[in-house]
Amino acid sequence: MTTPWNEPFERFAQVFAEAKARVPKDPNAMQLATVDERGRPSVRTVLLKDVDARGFVFYTNTHSRKGHEASTAKVAALNFYWPELEAQVRVEGALTPGAAAEADAYFATRPRLSQLGAWASLQSQPLDSRETLERRLAEFTAKYAGHPVPRPPHWSGYRLLPDHLEFWKAHPNRLHWREVYERAGEGWTKGLLYP
Repeated sequence: MTTPWNEPFERFAQVFAEAKARVPKDPNAMQLATVDERGRPSVRTVLLKDVDARGFVFYTNTHSRKGHEASTAKVAALNFYWPELEAQVRVEGALTPGAAAEADAYFATRPRLSQLGAWASLQSQPLDSRETLERRLAEFTAKYAGHPVPRPPHWSGYRLLPDHLEFWKAHPNRLHWREVYERAGEGWTKGLLYP
């Protein structure tokens, strides 16, 4: 069955609204899987910061491992799992860099120490001691004392535009509900999968 372009995003919005109402901490936590040049996968938990029919947005240091892999492989997968709902959503698709204006706007909403931390952390690089990180944080705290903290040029967002979404809901006897959307032109095909 072919469905309109926005249908899986509306479906996600419904599930995500329930998660925000029932999950006490970080209902927007998602596992982000990327691959390196050799096709070797890497997964970590990040926070979803925006979602609409243009895709799912997260932010990071673009010099980090995930930033490098996002920029080179240009594909990723996401997984949201909410035990309280006995539900998960899997998303796969292409990654594109987010708009600078959107990154600026979001960065401005972060707590000041998180803004300073984005400057102080050489994310994913080797660290010789915690004291080095604390020293770097002190340096940037002094540098921007009394001034707004600008967004670092190496800190930005990525948007995952899905071509595959799967909505999973637990059912008794492991006969789970699996509903899948696959991109087809300007719309989606929708179907079910065996559990």
